[in-house]
Amino acid sequence: MAATKVLVVDDSLTMRALISGALEKIPNVTIVGLADGAAEAREMVAECRPDVMTLDVEMPGMSGLEYLAEIMETKPMPVIMFSTRTTDGAADSIEALRLGAIDCFPKPKVAAPKELESIIVKLGKRIKAAKNVELKGRAPVVKATPPINWNGRLVVLGGDASSTTKFFEILGGFPGNCPPTLVVQHLGEGLVDGMVAKLNEQVAPKVVVAADGMKIEQGHVYFAPAGEHHMVVDAWPDGHIRFLAREPVAGERPSISLLFAAAAKAAGNNAVGVLLMDGNEDGGGGLKALNGAGSYAFTPDAAAGAGAYTLSRNITSQPVPPGALPASILKMCSK
Repeated sequence: MAATKVLVVDDSLTMRALISGALEKIPNVTIVGLADGAAEAREMVAECRPDVMTLDVEMPGMSGLEYLAEIMETKPMPVIMFSTRTTDGAADSIEALRLGAIDCFPKPKVAAPKELESIIVKLGKRIKAAKNVELKGRAPVVKATPPINWNGRLVVLGGDASSTTKFFEILGGFPGNCPPTLVVQHLGEGLVDGMVAKLNEQVAPKVVVAADGMKIEQGHVYFAPAGEHHMVVDAWPDGHIRFLAREPVAGERPSISLLFAAAAKAAGNNAVGVLLMDGNEDGGGGLKALNGAGSYAFTPDAAAGAGAYTLSRNITSQPVPPGALPASILKMCSK
């Protein structure tokens, strides 16, 4: 298998050395260039043809966010962002993901290799998987959607950082009286609150960080908080959110699979599940539970092109064209 070529972009010489040194320890990853800003990066992209770029959010001149927007509009490629661990940094991270970055990691507080050890395994996985990530570009402009005549179905969504633009697309296509929707998104520490805040600025439904015991209501979207608990639904209809203090599933907590399985058990064929990423790890088991209960399940269909999905129920399935996912979900939830 050919090595994944990475270009590191950061205005700090120390940080370039630290990040590249950490990445060089990952098997089948090769550093093909170090750039101090957008101008030098453009030249190296043309010369070195990297598979993946790591990019600092905060740079003098053209910022990392501005350069990311340029990349996604002119020549999209997988970009992993590094941002400071501050409130402003969290907001910048969500904006980077909305623009099309596949993930965002915290910059080390000090220039020490140990600061990167806690994220190096996950970073390595993201870089190696980057070649197969669907590059979606920035989230579309939200358009007003007419109210629905809800049929009582519960919606559960699962994804990771690279699914951020899809979350904006789906929830931006939901009306204010959307079907009650529960979300598990695998984001870095401190980013769920920023994601919820950004969505509330742009979408019609009320988006909240879930809490144990919350009643699940129409017109609301509930994001599972990162931390020590899984999120499930206890009953349907008239269900509540419950937190479970269990071990991670497929290395993740909260788990998409546990949420999907709980929805299948509680709602049966009155659930609609949408997995926005590859389900080989977290998510795959939950999809099986949904199908087994007669629920509707949407999954990416790479063979049908970027943005295409497959809608399955029991042993039947049908294609969902690119861009039709929000409307298709609402159709399943309308009388």
